[in-house]
Amino acid sequence: MNISSMTGFARAAGQHNAIHYAWELRSVNGRGFDLKLRLPPGFDALEPALREAAARRLKRGTISVGLTLRRDAPMSSAVDESVLDLYLARALDLARRIPGMPTPRAEALMALPGVIRPTGGDAGEPEDDEVHQAALASQLALSFEAALADLVAARDGEGARLAVVIDELLARIATLTTTAWQRADAQIILHRARLETALATLLGESRPVAPERLAQEIALLATKSDVREELDRLDAHIAAARALLGEAAPIGRRFDFLTQEFNREANTLCSKSASIDLTAIGLELKAAIEQLREQVQNIE
Repeated sequence: MNISSMTGFARAAGQHNAIHYAWELRSVNGRGFDLKLRLPPGFDALEPALREAAARRLKRGTISVGLTLRRDAPMSSAVDESVLDLYLARALDLARRIPGMPTPRAEALMALPGVIRPTGGDAGEPEDDEVHQAALASQLALSFEAALADLVAARDGEGARLAVVIDELLARIATLTTTAWQRADAQIILHRARLETALATLLGESRPVAPERLAQEIALLATKSDVREELDRLDAHIAAARALLGEAAPIGRRFDFLTQEFNREANTLCSKSASIDLTAIGLELKAAIEQLREQVQNIE
């Protein structure tokens, strides 16, 4: 069984010149793929490549990514005048076009992406800063790939543990279904006995029911209480679940839908049951299916 969980954690750290950096990746359950990035100011340009790399390796889950930086030397920064001029021109234009709109505030403009960019620590030529930033960005990207690989490994390891639990639950459901098959034929006998007892109580011996009429009523009750169709479907769902576990692709969504079908058949089995034994089996099935559903919620 080759399944992956949606939960995991990974960390990768390193150093570039005087800058120490660390990536932290946390993954939890999610309906789809949701990547949340938390990057220091001035590193927004990394985001498209990070999203592309994560989307290649992960198909489902809510993934939180954080990057922290620490410098041995005091951090220096510079204002990108061209970016600031562009933001200011746009803001002033909007202020003129929208009546009552206040003029842009300096602190708001300075907080916009790209206005303030980090430099290499010590003051130097602009070209040196650009080379330094490019080298740092390249090293950060490689470090992120390493952290991403560790996260995938952590999710795969958790998936292997999930597979063992799921296999045990499927075996339990299969055993209960087999036991229910053994009780299914007794449904008709129980319904006949109950119907005869009820008629005898209501009508007494003075007004006996014709045998053919009794047979019709028993046949009708037998049709309504026949659980063999539900048991057939449960057998088919068990086989489908085991087939899913053998696939290499992400199966979480399909398996989640399949557990809903499991539960539907168990509910119908309980509603049709004519015996305490079969009802007890149905309730045990429902409990095992609910445990299965909870585990399947973690699968990618």
